[in-house]
Amino acid sequence: MYAEPTTAIEINITAKDTEGTVRQIQDIIGGKIEERWGEYMLTVNNLNAHGTIRFITFDWGVNLLEYDIIFHKEFVLVMDASEYNPIHFAYCLTGHCGHRFGYQKEIHTLEQFQSVIITSRDGGHNYGYFPKEEKLEINVIQIARKKYLQKRLNNVSQLNEKLYKVFMDEDHEKAFAYFGTFNLKLADQIGALRKIKQKGMIRILQIEGMIYQILSMHIQQHDRAMKEEVLPTTLLKRELRLIRSLAKKIIKDVAKDYSLEQLSEETGLPQAKLQEGFKLLYARTVTEYIRHVRLEAARDLIRTTDMNISEIVYSIGFSSRSYFSKIFKEKYDISPNDFKNRTELPIEEFVGVS
Repeated sequence: MYAEPTTAIEINITAKDTEGTVRQIQDIIGGKIEERWGEYMLTVNNLNAHGTIRFITFDWGVNLLEYDIIFHKEFVLVMDASEYNPIHFAYCLTGHCGHRFGYQKEIHTLEQFQSVIITSRDGGHNYGYFPKEEKLEINVIQIARKKYLQKRLNNVSQLNEKLYKVFMDEDHEKAFAYFGTFNLKLADQIGALRKIKQKGMIRILQIEGMIYQILSMHIQQHDRAMKEEVLPTTLLKRELRLIRSLAKKIIKDVAKDYSLEQLSEETGLPQAKLQEGFKLLYARTVTEYIRHVRLEAARDLIRTTDMNISEIVYSIGFSSRSYFSKIFKEKYDISPNDFKNRTELPIEEFVGVS
């Protein structure tokens, strides 16, 4: 549970949308809001806080709200749900924060790497607690139900029963809170969202597409939890971070001769825990993961370089061209040579099994 702060500054939120919420935060902590192509950024650098809060509003009832900030004082957002009461899909990429409904006494912690889904009942209040002097990177996708359900492509009937009722509760009669298990795949996706470099309309379209993916990952995790398909794990959060860092290191140097024993020594984790972690985070054993990223690297090299197949095989750490050709075709349903001859076609036609 989150400890109740004794000196926190309250920020009362009575706005009817995400933009109004950020502007009411600005009234208290200061800073300047700038807009470009529908992307708004509040930048603060004063005694209250240092960092940014950005938001984007889409016409299909979804808003992106992202914190990348350090508060120098403890703040509490007191959000009046009678004016604006979306479903919040929240994820702390860095740091942690707290939440409670107005009718609750205890404060629940939104932990780092945890998928959280929250919505209040109409007329209620949400309390969001932000610690001081802690780096916060928080991604929140907000869904305004009535507007979202008007979008033709939304088939909420495919959701599990509990989440389906949340989406269909257009009159906001019930509160809902789901605090999920740790999900590092979401961390990777949200990290990629934050690193988008394009500008203008292309940037907004890429952000919108990635929001769909992040939202679907939140929903899929909740669905697995309701079906009791969430894998039990003995791994600590620190150990999961180590495994995630190791996976990124393998991607950066796919040609290195890795062994389970060597990776175990490098991380200080037993081989069994390494295998458990890779299966939990990437649905693959360590060996399967290494093979997967090598094949992904090979596919990119075939598309983007003039290297021949043999050169590519050895550059990614394989010693047998025939073995490489066999597993490449198994994964992408096309031989490396045929793929090379057809690289002028969209890569989506050849992604095959992930």
